[in-house]
Amino acid sequence: MTRTASIPTTETDAPRVGARGWAALVVLMLPVLLVSVDNTVLSFALPEISIALAPTGAEQLWIIDVYPLVLAGLLVTMGTLGDRFGRRRMLLIGATGFAVVSALAAFAPTAGLLIAARALLGFFGAMLMPSTLSLLRSIFLNRDQRRLAIAVWASAFSAGAALGPIVGGFLLEHFAWGSVFLIAVPVLIPLLICAPLLVPESRDPHPGRIDPISILLSMAAMIPVVYAIKSFAVDGPSLAAGAWALLGVVMGWLFVRRQLRAEIPMLDMALFRRGSFSGAILVNLLSVVALVGFLYFVSQHLQLVLGLSPMVAGLALVPGMVAMIVAGLSVVPISRRVAPHVLVPAGLVFSVIGYLLVAVSTEDHGVAPLILAFVVLGIGIGAAETISNELILSSAPAAKAGAASAVSETAYELGAVLGTAVLGGLITAFYRGALVIPDGIPADAAHAAAETLAGAYTAAAALPAQLGEALWAAASAAFGSGVLVTSLIGAALVVLAGVIAAVTLRKAPTH
Repeated sequence: MTRTASIPTTETDAPRVGARGWAALVVLMLPVLLVSVDNTVLSFALPEISIALAPTGAEQLWIIDVYPLVLAGLLVTMGTLGDRFGRRRMLLIGATGFAVVSALAAFAPTAGLLIAARALLGFFGAMLMPSTLSLLRSIFLNRDQRRLAIAVWASAFSAGAALGPIVGGFLLEHFAWGSVFLIAVPVLIPLLICAPLLVPESRDPHPGRIDPISILLSMAAMIPVVYAIKSFAVDGPSLAAGAWALLGVVMGWLFVRRQLRAEIPMLDMALFRRGSFSGAILVNLLSVVALVGFLYFVSQHLQLVLGLSPMVAGLALVPGMVAMIVAGLSVVPISRRVAPHVLVPAGLVFSVIGYLLVAVSTEDHGVAPLILAFVVLGIGIGAAETISNELILSSAPAAKAGAASAVSETAYELGAVLGTAVLGGLITAFYRGALVIPDGIPADAAHAAAETLAGAYTAAAALPAQLGEALWAAASAAFGSGVLVTSLIGAALVVLAGVIAAVTLRKAPTH
């Protein structure tokens, strides 16, 4: 692995940036805010999208999943392109494409076209995210400053997620669902103006080569595995799901084999030999699975089961998002004194408690238990994300910042896919298994109710009062039973993340 001579041996003694560096950080927060706002807004817009476009259960999951799936499959490729051709250049290209496609997605007339637009957003989004994190690595050479910058970077996800429901709720109450996509345009225009002025260009002096076969293998590894997980979660075990999973594993093995044999690989596999790097990646992935899975079902519960408007439902989640931001920033000074293998598991204990609070309060239909659960869960996720992202960058040479950032973002986006596919798919499966259609419900209404909770909501509203109330009561009860089981599974995933952190982060880079 090639190291550049300009990087100090002791990063705490490296030069500190001034006002221009922090101004560049503000600019780089814009795409981070956008992506997190986009994910949260879409979760809250899903009930209205389901009513307007009438997607099937599978299409509803794909509307959420296709963006992070395409993005995750291309992140390593785009990270390598940024290392070779310039990380700022990739950022500007991605921002332009993202803004244009967002405007097109706002007016998609069918679920299929919306899924296609989301796939294109994933393509351009893959140019945005590795560039922001790798540019931070090249701007903030001093580790103390970089840890704070990454805490702000990680907190921007939480801030965007907190802002998303409020802005999205306002838009959904006053405009059509497509308005949630149009917010990308005013966010990205300042980025396109300010980035060339404030953000310095950076690239790897010895970048990995552009290898079309490796690009295809990386996509062929991720897509079948995620598709198999979705199929297993929604439809149960099947020979087809097993075959897709096996195909993905084989393609992943061929990808790794090709990288190990290449003189200059597209992705330097030596990074994964560092326990702190691999462990931080897994903690990142599992934390995001827990967070996104929670948001997937809680947004439906607040709006459809409890009957809150999108705006009020968004406000109900703000305390949890604020707790996530505060935890992410507060953990920075603590991390100077407490080892990561102790600090990260300790933080994740809060997230386990948050999921258990959801599990024990499934019979309580009030909003307060969910608000408290998300606050406690957010404390653990905020702390873990800050530490894990900083360790990922610190464990890799500065010249490989693009590749390291791409792997970090791949874990994040794959976690978003799995959070929806696994936890979202499981809650859909438990909902369908527990749903008992009352007598007298027409066949078309019964079919719609069996697809999704939003389908049950729409079908119940179209029926006579007594039948509609009976159908909705059955659907709400079935959804509640799915939340119980899914919460316990989410808690188990967070426990697994804590164990991985305790074992793998013992030799993490420290002061």
